[in-house]
Amino acid sequence: MRPLALAGVTAGAVLGGVSVAAAYGSVSKSSQLFGPSVYRGPGRRRTIGLTFDDGPSEGTLALLDYLAEQKVWATFFMCGMNVKRLPHIAGRVVAAGHQIGNHTYSHPNLTFKSCEFIDREVTQAQKIIQFETGITPMVLRPPFGYRWTGMRAVQQKLSLLGVMWTVIGLDWRWPARRIAERVLARSSPGGIICLHDGRGVQSRPNINETLAAVRQIVPALRDKGYEFEVISDLLAY
Repeated sequence: MRPLALAGVTAGAVLGGVSVAAAYGSVSKSSQLFGPSVYRGPGRRRTIGLTFDDGPSEGTLALLDYLAEQKVWATFFMCGMNVKRLPHIAGRVVAAGHQIGNHTYSHPNLTFKSCEFIDREVTQAQKIIQFETGITPMVLRPPFGYRWTGMRAVQQKLSLLGVMWTVIGLDWRWPARRIAERVLARSSPGGIICLHDGRGVQSRPNINETLAAVRQIVPALRDKGYEFEVISDLLAY
């Protein structure tokens, strides 16, 4: 009986180790366990990537106006459901010269979901974005930054690079000043900033605090000598 008991302990330890590895792979910014992913650029130049998740929304238009005024280019990770609802706004993002990324169809938490579910969410978003904007996304950001088994396969199928972030602004719950302070304190050359121009797949979300924060972040980073690049350019050097 003793070897059996020891085997049971060993199996439990192995299972525990697997669980820890899966949890790390799901949430760690630097993990490659569930597919190729980056969370910053090489940082050889004083440039930074400004990114927005969960759009497009009705509030995206005001954001686009400000970015155009400041000559800032950003990367927008769009939900297929929102693109389908607001194709004209998605088109405005493209027309303004910004990069578009895939943020799944319905913004689910992908943890513990089946490979088939993950494939369907990413593939459906890719098709809708292509159809409505004429652009084929090259980058993918999973909702909440959570990855799982099945991501690698769909990334390979659609030639998508996973993109995490260096700093996330927590702009869905904080006031503008606190958002800006957090982002500015954690920004560095080659960094990727994650903000949100939507709130999941809500209709007419209130993104006023995000807009106010961006109006603080952009000039403050410019004063520090930063220029803004879309993700593809940020990673190109």
